[in-house]
Amino acid sequence: MKEREGEKENQRGEETSADMSAASNLRSEDQFLCSICLDVFTDPVSTPCGHNFCKTCISQHWDMNQSCQCPMCKETFYTRPQLRVNTFISEIVAQFRREAQQKASSSSSEQQAAKPGEVPCDVCTGTRLKALKSCLVCQTSYCQTHLEPHLTVKRLKRHQLVDAVENLEGRMCTKHDNLLQLFCKTDQTCVWMLCSVLDHKNHEFVPLREEYEGKKAELEKTEAEIQQMIQKRRLKIQEITESVKMSKDAADRQKAEGVQVLTALMESVERRLKELMKEIEDKQEATEKQAEGLIKDLEQEISELMERSSEVEQLSRSEDHLHLLQSFSSLKAAPPSKDWTEVRVHPPSYEGTVGRAVAQLEETVWKPMKKKLFEAELQRVQQHEVDVTLDPDTANPELILSDDGKQVYHSDVRKKLPDNPERFSPCPNVLGEQSFSSGRFYFEVQVKGKTKWDLGVATESINRKGGITLSPQDGFWTVMLRNGNEYKAAADPSVPLCLHPGPEKVGVFVDYQEGLVSFYDVGAAALIYSFTGCSFTHKLHPYFSPCPNDGGKNSAPLIICPVNQTDQRLIYWMND
Repeated sequence: MKEREGEKENQRGEETSADMSAASNLRSEDQFLCSICLDVFTDPVSTPCGHNFCKTCISQHWDMNQSCQCPMCKETFYTRPQLRVNTFISEIVAQFRREAQQKASSSSSEQQAAKPGEVPCDVCTGTRLKALKSCLVCQTSYCQTHLEPHLTVKRLKRHQLVDAVENLEGRMCTKHDNLLQLFCKTDQTCVWMLCSVLDHKNHEFVPLREEYEGKKAELEKTEAEIQQMIQKRRLKIQEITESVKMSKDAADRQKAEGVQVLTALMESVERRLKELMKEIEDKQEATEKQAEGLIKDLEQEISELMERSSEVEQLSRSEDHLHLLQSFSSLKAAPPSKDWTEVRVHPPSYEGTVGRAVAQLEETVWKPMKKKLFEAELQRVQQHEVDVTLDPDTANPELILSDDGKQVYHSDVRKKLPDNPERFSPCPNVLGEQSFSSGRFYFEVQVKGKTKWDLGVATESINRKGGITLSPQDGFWTVMLRNGNEYKAAADPSVPLCLHPGPEKVGVFVDYQEGLVSFYDVGAAALIYSFTGCSFTHKLHPYFSPCPNDGGKNSAPLIICPVNQTDQRLIYWMND
């Protein structure tokens, strides 16, 4: 009897092992998934109708409902069944879990562990691998291994997968605990499907994808604008860097030039100092030699006189009458000594020696060096040349402008022109059309043949009607000529300028940021005058005044010339 029972037990064991072996061949199917939680069974139990669920899932399901009904076949049990764990299914599920864990472990070497900032897999135990996808239904992120059921199981294939993201809870409606599916354009918020009926009545809705596409297009446009702004700022950085490099190069050139010029100047001063010292020493040496010669002659005469004195003294003491009388005539006939009364040693005159040395130094060294310096300076500022034309809307009605806007002179005939606010009246002035509110600019004007003129720059806000005072306080930075040879800078007070001969062409240079306005005699390559420390707050315009023609004596025009232009024949367009 016991043997039969043993045989039956062995037979049942073989059948169970066979069943488990057969079941293991079906491990890729979805019979291991609970239809409530849609995950692998945990403590699987079977209902009287034959369906399997997680013990916790079916218990909570029945706790939440008034009747005990099978979620699969809807069979109702009027008495709540006593649920026991199905050991057979538990063993199969455990084996399935082990194989899945082994598969995950073997593939983990191929997959990368989640790095900081990356989304980790929510299912992995131990080392959490990098998640590839997130399920919006399960609210779980999966690595490649744990994602497989969502790619193979029919029911899980219906779940919505997205690229791995964090904060899956934020994709659920907090009020209704359902997936956000629509976008409320009225409230600018994401909502659940039924929120549009329950909480957002009469609002405008669009699917999340549609709003996503719109917002994505806006972001792409914004990104393009940001990239453009970044590019502009990179170009500005490059521009500033180039400016700094140009400034450094200019500073290095200036330092080298300064060292060269001042070293040459110091060498010239030292050389002239040696020459001055030698000149003075030579004079002193000549004086000393003259004095030595005179002293030698005087000492010789003194020696001779002392010998004669001794002879006279001896003769005067003689008691021999005859000897004294015979010797007296010879002593009396001795040559007379030199008359030293008017003899003088005149010290050399050193007056003006240092002054002449300095003047010679200035003439032979400093003036040529100064000219070279100003030539180099003029060449540098000429690099900032701008094309200036005269503005007819600002010209006094008695001024005649050439067609190209480059020449202006005063006429006795007053044209009938509108008295607009920009026009000068009654002063015979005109501004350049161009205005400048930053940087540097330079232009040249021919003043040859004129006896009067004003030239410089003026602010856009200057007074243009009635009497005008030319001064920086009134917005003018100018130099002027009066009476053919009286030059002055219109400062406050005005500064007389010594210019002989006067310039035929004047260059005007402005550095807006530095507050500098400089005037140059282009022909002589010399600086005429500089206004420094100016504070510009408005746009600057080139300013011109040919002044009244003075009965034809001052009829020559002011001519705006291109830089490096050779002297040209005056075109008498005035008579056309």
